[in-house]
Amino acid sequence: MTGVTRRSFIGAGAMAAVSLALGGCATRSSIPSTAGPSTSGRRRSSGASSHSSGAGAPSELRFATGNENGTYFAVGSTIAGLARERSGLELSVVQSGGSRDNLAEIEGDKAQFGFCQSDVMAYAYDGTYLFEGEPMVSFSTVASLYDEQVQIVTCDPSLKSVQDLKGKRVSIGEAKSGVYFNAVEILAAYGMTESDIDAEFSSFTDSADDLAEGSIDAAFIVAGAPTTAIMDVAATKAVYLIPLDDLAIADLLDASPYYVESTIAAGTYAGQDSDIKTVAVSAVIVASDFVDEETAYAFTACIFDNLEELSDRNERFSEVDVIAAGSVTSVPYHPGAAKYFKSQGVSVLVK
Repeated sequence: MTGVTRRSFIGAGAMAAVSLALGGCATRSSIPSTAGPSTSGRRRSSGASSHSSGAGAPSELRFATGNENGTYFAVGSTIAGLARERSGLELSVVQSGGSRDNLAEIEGDKAQFGFCQSDVMAYAYDGTYLFEGEPMVSFSTVASLYDEQVQIVTCDPSLKSVQDLKGKRVSIGEAKSGVYFNAVEILAAYGMTESDIDAEFSSFTDSADDLAEGSIDAAFIVAGAPTTAIMDVAATKAVYLIPLDDLAIADLLDASPYYVESTIAAGTYAGQDSDIKTVAVSAVIVASDFVDEETAYAFTACIFDNLEELSDRNERFSEVDVIAAGSVTSVPYHPGAAKYFKSQGVSVLVK
């Protein structure tokens, strides 16, 4: 683009495109109330952010995760298994379309906990981008767990840069999903827009299937690496990850503070013989404001009091750190989660 720097283009391009038990899980906790979330559009005060359980309360807690081939589902299933074993919390893992769907489930009082990308939860809480004029405010942060790398996957070794995607068939996530906005912002970092590619709007599973079948040239997948969907493709044919260059990463970090620089280490996937530079967002667990304080405390404690065992079951938990878990500032923490972090000497912003 003549006369427009990559650094200045990213902001304009992106905006145009997007205008588990107490005391170590030893006892059963109370179940959240079925009272519906506020629709007033105002942030709830801490005095109204949780409800005691009562008549008609659900028999299980619903934990909205993601596609069965994604990291959210695998990590959520690990948490749910431990919770049921140790605490008696009836935590039911629900498949979903990811971050936006999970927030909608919580806002609609159909789920009590859910995973969400750190950027999407900020959009929702502030009423920006895909939530423009329609903020979602009946949820709170529980914990940030691990980084979710932006992985640009291809089976074509000739595609070595984002610029090589021009004119190619590229899956950029489901329409208006978190992956979609990540893709739009990364394209903008290279002076490109959605119109420069032949865009497909597909889920993780469909993107993986399409890559395996050769019906698309590349796919944006945002998840903790290694990701099951990518591993499944790598089991049948060679896959390659397209790196981001240093200037693009600098542009993204400057324009979008929810990104962090990240490296996907060599050997993460079969045939990957070099480190891949990219950016990442955080995988955050959020909770409905109508989950009572005791339940949210128990859920949080069940994760962080059992990290060693969780790590034995799923290596993703080896990346989890209680201090980093309390680092979210865009959306206040649920009082129950805040209570747990306080017991660990970690101060968080609380509703």
